[in-house]
Amino acid sequence: MSLTLPNAVTESATATDSPFLEVTWHDTESSATGYLVIDRLVRGLCSGGLRMRAGCSASEVRGLARGMTLKEAIHFEPGAHYVPLGGAKGGIDFDPYDPAAGGVLERYLAAMAPLIEQRWTMGEDFGVRQDAVDRAIERIGLTSSVQAAHRAVPDMAAADARMAKAFSTDVDGISLDELVGGFGVAEAALAALRHRGMNPAESTAFIQGFGSMGGAAARYLARAGVRVVGIADVHGVVSNEGGLDVERLLLTRDRSGAIDRTQLRDADRIEPGDRWLQISADLLVPAATSYCIHAGNHAEVQATVIAEAANMPITPEAEQALDLRQVTVSPDFVANSATNAWWWWVLFGDIDGSAEQSFEKISTRIGALSDEMFARATEDRTSTRTAAFAIAIERLADINTRFDAFALTR
Repeated sequence: MSLTLPNAVTESATATDSPFLEVTWHDTESSATGYLVIDRLVRGLCSGGLRMRAGCSASEVRGLARGMTLKEAIHFEPGAHYVPLGGAKGGIDFDPYDPAAGGVLERYLAAMAPLIEQRWTMGEDFGVRQDAVDRAIERIGLTSSVQAAHRAVPDMAAADARMAKAFSTDVDGISLDELVGGFGVAEAALAALRHRGMNPAESTAFIQGFGSMGGAAARYLARAGVRVVGIADVHGVVSNEGGLDVERLLLTRDRSGAIDRTQLRDADRIEPGDRWLQISADLLVPAATSYCIHAGNHAEVQATVIAEAANMPITPEAEQALDLRQVTVSPDFVANSATNAWWWWVLFGDIDGSAEQSFEKISTRIGALSDEMFARATEDRTSTRTAAFAIAIERLADINTRFDAFALTR
């Protein structure tokens, strides 16, 4: 199976490397252009969120869809209720803060409705909130943004009960569904620190982005003893060499992940946003935009370990340079895969939707995947991304032999 890594996907591809389906949408009431890429189907289904940002491109969505294929495949466990889906992604080139964004979102979803109904299970991503998706889905006459997957669930009443439990569970002031992804990132980061022989209690971290992924990652890194010395949000950077009060900042941030500066302590510093790579830390967690570490700034990276909470935050050229500097990277399709996997574990019945089972399953799976990746990288003398990619491709090949691409049963 010949596939390209997500952050290296380009406009040209071989027949075996090409996506299953690409759709381009042009809004008739604004300048927005939207894309949907279905990279692969498994049992007629695919999974991947929808993002909105000015400058979003077809190539970006193509790479993100490939990343979803890998995130799904790498969690394949023969005998589990959850059978991984194919990978997909939606993207809209439009400013999500524009007053017209809600209408753009609804018109895009209306255009994609037949695919959402039958093939594409989707939800929030960068620049798009799930509650906005849910409102639009109802207005266009669909029942759920993941209704296509319901055809593969044998007992929807039991599944609905598990999902209701999962989405009504609060963990220390934050809903469980907003924590699982960042908890997985924290587990991946801690595994990477252990791999490098670093003690979390003696390590520091910088978090770029303080939304659900970055915020939860910061919480659980801090609870593991890591000193979070800096956080970047949409307004800039806050830092403290002695460690920020993560919990206080987390519980007082706004819905967009912006830190309330009135909650800072006297020793906390406010700095410009362009200084985010200049804050010294052992661990860097990019949890905001794609391609934020690139040829022009990779030399500023001071961390020994990077855990990718965002999708495709490092360009291939930058990662090659970081690899030569022996910076350990936990790639996105391992580190930030827990949100997607958790949803399906709950829906299909591998866990009951409780916080206890959710955190236990994520910790076990991300820990095992990380250890397997590091062992493979050491054995093959290759990068962690290449090692994880090889593991995912092997599991994808196994899925392809066991399940039909189009039918729910083989």
